[in-house]
Amino acid sequence: MMRWFPAILAFLVAFGAGGRELRAPVAEGLSLFRGINLGNALEAPFEGAWGVVLKEEYFDLIAQAGFDTVRIPIRWSAHARKSSPYTISEAFFSRVDWAVQNALERGLTVVIDMHHYEELYHDPEGERERFLSLWRQIAARYADYSEGLLFELLNEPHGALTPGRWNALLREALSVVRETNPRRWVVIGPGNWNHVRALPTLELPKSDERIIVTFHYYEPFRFTHQGAEWVEGSSAWLGTRWEGTPAERRAVEEDLDFAVRWALAHHRPLFLGEFGAYRRADTESRARWTAFVAREAEARGIPWAYWEFCAGFGIYDPGKGEWREELLSALLG
Repeated sequence: MMRWFPAILAFLVAFGAGGRELRAPVAEGLSLFRGINLGNALEAPFEGAWGVVLKEEYFDLIAQAGFDTVRIPIRWSAHARKSSPYTISEAFFSRVDWAVQNALERGLTVVIDMHHYEELYHDPEGERERFLSLWRQIAARYADYSEGLLFELLNEPHGALTPGRWNALLREALSVVRETNPRRWVVIGPGNWNHVRALPTLELPKSDERIIVTFHYYEPFRFTHQGAEWVEGSSAWLGTRWEGTPAERRAVEEDLDFAVRWALAHHRPLFLGEFGAYRRADTESRARWTAFVAREAEARGIPWAYWEFCAGFGIYDPGKGEWREELLSALLG
């Protein structure tokens, strides 16, 4: 029996004590488990353009509810010069400072990303120098902040920024960040919109061990994006429900297992940076799907951040000043 023990132990570590669940590697030293995206605010063309202006009370609400992380999507490209040296507006930097500090003061882990850089998606080579300059400025600005602040290089690479081009560019951007932040955790996702099944296209420098790999999850898309105004043809999907049938549950489980197997093979911790169902789906299905994805991610050791706080996918109603309890309960149990 003893000669088989190492093999049995390895199996239990990989698949969980119950012999069923895979477990992803862990990012040591971080309080990164259950998060919320502060979406539709700083990644809009300007704050307020999409109906959300960040308020100090939001950080209190998030911390008090039991979340430990906020992801703050940011459209840096809308607040920087178009020509060299591509200087980021000091007023906008100060606004981001305010958001980051409010989160850190409440003990929240903070992820700041580069969101909606549309020019880069359309012309990667033409925007390369500007992209790297933006990260050089951001990295220098926050170099002295605590390790509770994480950098995410780019949200959902797609378009002309193919997986191959993204792999080359992310190495350059990571080198820029490491000039001033040699030990900060950096979040990086694959091309093709950070899709879970695109993880095998991602190539990371093996020598850098302070990388967390992110992916986004909106499957089945016809359910999560039914009636979404920015998705052509989505009105035809209205009325799509998610009942949690064995087949529906199995599809989620297989996708998350796929992510964990990739993470184990590449020795990288994971972060489910976005998942959510749009407001035009029925509330019961939204809550069922949200709870199932959250619990299945947790069972595999995958920290998550729900999309998002108080807009079209939101779990908080800013008009009424109250949580949407079905969704809050679905997330936090």
